[in-house]
Amino acid sequence: MHDTNLLKKDTNAYHETKAHSTMMFAYNVYPCTIPQDFFTVSTHWQDSVEIIYIKQGEGLVQVDFVTYDAKAGDVFLILPGHPHGIRQKDRLRMEYENIIFDLNFLGSNHFDLCSQKYWQPLNTEHLLLPSYISTEHPLNESLRYYLDASDELCDKHSKGYELGVKGNLFLVFSLLFEIAEDTQLYNQPDMEKIKLVLTEIEEHYDQKLTVNSMARICNYSASHFMRWFKEVTATSFTDYLIEYRLGKATQELKLTTDTILEIAQRTGFDNISNFNRLFKKRLGVTPSVFRKQKP
Repeated sequence: MHDTNLLKKDTNAYHETKAHSTMMFAYNVYPCTIPQDFFTVSTHWQDSVEIIYIKQGEGLVQVDFVTYDAKAGDVFLILPGHPHGIRQKDRLRMEYENIIFDLNFLGSNHFDLCSQKYWQPLNTEHLLLPSYISTEHPLNESLRYYLDASDELCDKHSKGYELGVKGNLFLVFSLLFEIAEDTQLYNQPDMEKIKLVLTEIEEHYDQKLTVNSMARICNYSASHFMRWFKEVTATSFTDYLIEYRLGKATQELKLTTDTILEIAQRTGFDNISNFNRLFKKRLGVTPSVFRKQKP
């Protein structure tokens, strides 16, 4: 893990508000592994920029509710306020870096040409940068070169390394701005409604949540809500809720000594048999076996 007063990331918070760095140098790198650290990172958003850099293996990365098959070398860019998540694929292992920094880390206190042409349009979403830069993309090799160079600078921690890291980020964005589009990314009313639903799940996943109750939040009928939710997230509301609850359960199995029944009930499963069945179907092992596995 690289430098600068790192704080542990709450991987299941929808609107992530935790500070990831100091104000003096707002740049952090978090090495992560799925499923060793967690088998899913539920959909969330934050006020900072996040770059997901796949180092080894394969997995699933979701950005703005589009799911990508991620493999070693792929790079994902997530701008502030954009929903994203990470999941295990076919029980495969995936190692990746979460690179997190504030957009104003690269900005200026003055309204100069760069602010006018790049940072302000990016902040107001009048410019769209690519979310997914696969290994087949012509910019991928250069992007990975600058990201790897920043890793080396952080590891060596030599005098002036902060300037090198910041310079590499400028080079990363200079490449991305070459292919920026003048467009809006998504329908804002839909995005605000889906954030309301996701926040409701985060705050009340341990309680009974129904399609009808979620539909009322959006002022939709139950049938329209089900169609709309699947269209936006590419999964049904029921499957999404189960996935979220299982993610919480895996954390508690690893971090607490509470009984499996207690954990099942606390994460929204009122039937232990159903919990065991869904858990094994999703993770391939029973909760008791999962708990005994080494991290």
